[in-house]
Amino acid sequence: MDEQKKPEITEIAIVDERSIRDKIYVVRGVKVMLDFELAEIYGYTTSRFNEQVSNNIEKFEGDDFCFYLTQEEFKELKNLISKKSTSSWGGRRKPPRAFTESGLYMLMTVLRGDLATQQSRALIRVFRAMKDFIVETQGLVTQRDLLRLSIQTAENTDAIKNMSLMLADQQKMITNQQQLLLEHDDKLVDAFERINETVKQSDLSPVMMKFDLTEETNREFLLRDGHPAKADATYIDIYSKATKTVYIIDNYINIKTLRLLQDVKPGVAVTVFSDNLRNNLHQSDKADFQVEFPNIPIDFITTGGIMHDRFIVLDYNTAEERFYHCGASSKDAAIKLTTAIMEITSQDMKAQMHVLIDQMKGNPQLLLK
Repeated sequence: MDEQKKPEITEIAIVDERSIRDKIYVVRGVKVMLDFELAEIYGYTTSRFNEQVSNNIEKFEGDDFCFYLTQEEFKELKNLISKKSTSSWGGRRKPPRAFTESGLYMLMTVLRGDLATQQSRALIRVFRAMKDFIVETQGLVTQRDLLRLSIQTAENTDAIKNMSLMLADQQKMITNQQQLLLEHDDKLVDAFERINETVKQSDLSPVMMKFDLTEETNREFLLRDGHPAKADATYIDIYSKATKTVYIIDNYINIKTLRLLQDVKPGVAVTVFSDNLRNNLHQSDKADFQVEFPNIPIDFITTGGIMHDRFIVLDYNTAEERFYHCGASSKDAAIKLTTAIMEITSQDMKAQMHVLIDQMKGNPQLLLK
């Protein structure tokens, strides 16, 4: 990008969920935002905005980042946008660029300055909060989608209540579909089983974090060194005490495993040793976490099948080193059964753990899908 040129600044659009919702379209089965409306958000003219992208086009190669609408797509969206959006097409004849969610992330590396950073973060937070929220009429919400949605709306009590209503409607739909399937032959058994695997409200509620509930209803406790403690708060507190490194040893991880790291001090390096059994953590989850917490570097290394229990290690191989043995994965702590976290003080046990950790540090990187 030519840093000598100053961008042309126009009026800046307010970034909120309502305004962004009206600027998200589904094209080719993917949720996208268009260049002229993004330019409005960032305070650029459309031509200047596209110039910034073109100057860094190597960062946007592939349709998974951005693409030009076809003439047919251009005509279809033009009527839709003129009805529901205050943005202007500006008399343009050339179809606009469409940016996917990955493209929005990449814009943060292209559009420089405090204003661009502020608008990028606000835009991505709103986009992420909305992502996967709309349930298609005939679709079913998977466990991974609901877990991610629950974490992303964790600090908004009203959103939690709305989601509960959505789940109730979803349950009614599941019941109706089960009745229909029972009327057909045995060839539909596999589909019936898939419906039964859809997340129920009772499965979802234990993973909500930090939303405004009364003490009476928030009973997710574990035993920390023999004393009752709130489960999520316990993990967050332990991680916050690290000054150099956090090691997490856990073969069963998901987006909540990462969200519990939210209070780690900036610059503390996090390493997760895991074989990601059941593949509940995805590359998109890591990308979301790193966008929101760019000052918490995180790495993933396989355990090589040598670890069964779960452990947390703070400031490994330093004078401040601390070991914890966890009775359950952090994503499941106190959800179904009482579990415990105990600090390891035995020097013999610590020495044995050093041998295992040093062995795992030579293992390959864990590749998330």
